[in-house]
Amino acid sequence: MEDFEKRWKPVEDMLTERFGKKPNMEAILFLIGVNEINNLKKKYTKEQKQDLMHVAVCTLLSQSGYFELDGYDKDGWPHFKELQPVPKMEMMEQETFLKEHVIAYFAGHEEA
Repeated sequence: MEDFEKRWKPVEDMLTERFGKKPNMEAILFLIGVNEINNLKKKYTKEQKQDLMHVAVCTLLSQSGYFELDGYDKDGWPHFKELQPVPKMEMMEQETFLKEHVIAYFAGHEEA
């Protein structure tokens, strides 16, 4: 667990520095979703925010082979297909699982 905290802290610090406050998991997923569709708008509907978070989760879990990009719709939104079911987990375990994928996501995007 100590190793995880050492790897999570720099990601959290980078996001806090960039946005002026420590983001929760929903905010992090929203940011990743916006990054993935590459279409920043001033306002999103509640449904669009949920869709952005869904894009983020699928993008993150595609790193581990749970999902795969299946193409884009006419509006440029990515669609994914499930390759294998995500294991059932307790809430805290699920958050750590997602955070591990967030760490890998940002590690892969540092060069960009």
